Amino acid sequence: MSSKRSALLASVCLVPVFLAGTAEAQDGPKPRSGMAARRAAPVHAPTGGMIESIDIKGNDRIETSTVLSYMVVQPGDPFNQDQLDRSLKTLYATGLFKDVTLHRAGNVLQVRLVENPIVNRIVFEGNHAAKDEDLRKVISLRPRAVFSTQITAADRQKILGVYAEKARYAATVTPQIIRLSHNRVDVVFQINEAQQTLIKKISFVGNHAFSEARLAQVVSSKETAWYRFFASSDEYNPERIRYDAELLRRFYLRNGFVDFQVRNQTGELSPDRKSFYVTFTMEEGARYRLGRMNIRSSLKHVSAASLRKYIELFAHQWYDGSAVQHNATDMEEILQAHGHPFAMVRPEIARNPEKRIVDLLFDVSEGPRVYVERIDINGNTITQDKVIRRQLPMAEGDPYTPADRKYAKAILQDLGFFSSVSLDQSPGSAPDRVNVSANVVEKPTGEFSLGGGYSTDVGILGNIGLKQHNLLGSGVDAGISGTMAYYQRQADISVSDPYFLNRNLVAGVDIFAIENNYQTYQNYSEGRYGISLRMGYAYNNHLSQSWSYTLTDRNVDNAYSDASWYVLDQTGWSLLSQLSTTLTYDTRDNRMQPHSGYVVRLGGDFAGLGGNEKYVRGKVDVAYYIPLDDLMGNHDWTVALTGGAGELANWGGGRSDIIDNFYLGGNTLRGFLDGGAGPRTMGIPAYTYNGVTYPMHSQEDFIGGRFLYTASATVNFPMPLGADMGIRGRYFVDAGGLDGLRVKNRYTSLNDMPRYTPVYGDTLTPRVSTGVGFSWKSPFGLINIDLGIPVLKQKHDRTQLLRFGFGQQF
Repeated sequence: MSSKRSALLASVCLVPVFLAGTAEAQDGPKPRSGMAARRAAPVHAPTGGMIESIDIKGNDRIETSTVLSYMVVQPGDPFNQDQLDRSLKTLYATGLFKDVTLHRAGNVLQVRLVENPIVNRIVFEGNHAAKDEDLRKVISLRPRAVFSTQITAADRQKILGVYAEKARYAATVTPQIIRLSHNRVDVVFQINEAQQTLIKKISFVGNHAFSEARLAQVVSSKETAWYRFFASSDEYNPERIRYDAELLRRFYLRNGFVDFQVRNQTGELSPDRKSFYVTFTMEEGARYRLGRMNIRSSLKHVSAASLRKYIELFAHQWYDGSAVQHNATDMEEILQAHGHPFAMVRPEIARNPEKRIVDLLFDVSEGPRVYVERIDINGNTITQDKVIRRQLPMAEGDPYTPADRKYAKAILQDLGFFSSVSLDQSPGSAPDRVNVSANVVEKPTGEFSLGGGYSTDVGILGNIGLKQHNLLGSGVDAGISGTMAYYQRQADISVSDPYFLNRNLVAGVDIFAIENNYQTYQNYSEGRYGISLRMGYAYNNHLSQSWSYTLTDRNVDNAYSDASWYVLDQTGWSLLSQLSTTLTYDTRDNRMQPHSGYVVRLGGDFAGLGGNEKYVRGKVDVAYYIPLDDLMGNHDWTVALTGGAGELANWGGGRSDIIDNFYLGGNTLRGFLDGGAGPRTMGIPAYTYNGVTYPMHSQEDFIGGRFLYTASATVNFPMPLGADMGIRGRYFVDAGGLDGLRVKNRYTSLNDMPRYTPVYGDTLTPRVSTGVGFSWKSPFGLINIDLGIPVLKQKHDRTQLLRFGFGQQF
């Protein structure tokens, strides 16, 4: 017996309220015969005469005057059967009384009451999938409230509803009461949660163009399988089934089935209540291609001919409803951005069933002129009003369009400060005026992270961090973090203001300390301690630029005694004073997981504003993403083409430290070790020169180069059985080259004895690798594994077959 129950049974008895079954069991308690009979039967009292007084007994908690106020009849009224029946029903309806009887004794009306008990406390037993506090939120019973079997029966159904949402349709709930002294009761809900009711089979009826296997990929519900232990998609949920019907409609509409309909979607529970059988009944209809595409414009100074260049579709392609709507939206936004804020574009289609052709017409017109009269901010208890207002695409007096409303909501959600965002509008002081309300619900913006993992580059690692993304409601992002790894230790303090000086200007400062200890391409230790000042701004939605100034105190030490002279030349202190800028043009649809669009980055570094490093470094990177939706019929297929090049040049006689050089390998060229492709020195045996014996230099040192180029083609694809587990696969081909010896002194000639050090790999001859990999968003963190096989390599290049990394934050 549980500890909760043992406390309740201390001096009382356990009495069942009623029999409780499953989700399909009876709706309420079976009424007890005596009480039910009295409640159902009318009052039998001889009629005639007046009620001289009303004698009320049995009420302990409830005042006599309160009872009288509930009754229809009062002293001085006649004994009327209908009025007495109504008084009886009214007293029962209050829910305060377990039993009520009315009797006539002469001219006195006797009212005998049995009060319902008071709830002392409410206990849940056997619940694990649902917490006590979650169940208390849905029930109506409360401690110190009047107990009612009707309310208890309703609460039982509500609890079963909670378990139905968790796909536990075989759950049972048995309410019981424990009678206490002073007419009090404890209410115990005994819960048998049962196993989750999962989807055994998903069937499609009426499909001809696509197989069941293909349609199963479209819907979000999945059949139960052993590998879905981390997923919830195999749990039956009526809301998800309705959403799946909409997914099917969109899928067929994207593929030309204009007349497609889902006739019915059903979920049938098996007799043993352990599984569901889901069936979608559909009617595909004919498949249509696009025919003529025209534009009709009623906008002033905007001709239909001038808009034809904005049509992104082409004749004879399969009709795609999503593409048509996207084209209309794009055209509408272009017009609104070019002086027509109220422009509206509505696509209209005309079917030709005989030819199976859909003619498309974009109707361009001017919508109603509406202006913003007032903007109200509601619900922000922490975030300052100005932080929200500056994100909105409109201000008082500006035109107000549906696009403004959509983008305003998206921008506020992207801040990450709110759990929910809604934009409402109400009429203003005139027909063409509107008041806009931005309603937000704050959420915690502080973040404490503690985690660990493993990386091929730095080994086993642990990290800890404390961040506040909305410091004092100002929108300022501040944080401190630290990482401890086998090969690296790092600490950072960072502060960023996304709207510095109340302008479209991001400004921030970073203070950092990094210690690298003999990493894979180093035979020395390196410490960096410094500060970086950052600033960035956006010219428009796609073009932005950032600037930074970094002052870094650096120290190279602990070089191996048998390292090359190029490494030994690095030891000591240096000061880097560097100004950097990056110009970015970005049209990607998603910056975390791009599916379409492209990004171009032009970057430059200038070192020499003080310090003892003097160089100029330029870099260009390009990435282009091609969706394969039409070809593969799946949104998870994407081709990513990336490339980059960079060059570094000295000026003014700086130190020319190899720690500033470009390095090729690792993430920039999978299949090769970090820094493993490009210029490197090889060990040489011990030798005697001018009577002096010099030790053997056995270490291989990567020394980087001046000029770097890389190129990569990657196909991202869904993994079999992996969609529900968050697994995505990729096939890649990487290429790159690195050359240009950049060192303080050259020791490549025999005339440089005794410091002669040969250098290999100083060539732009391309290295090429190919391979496969996958990413898994596991419960333990993001896991990345890449298997790269070099196809073209130089004689002394260092390869690396497998790159592995994972991490976790909680």
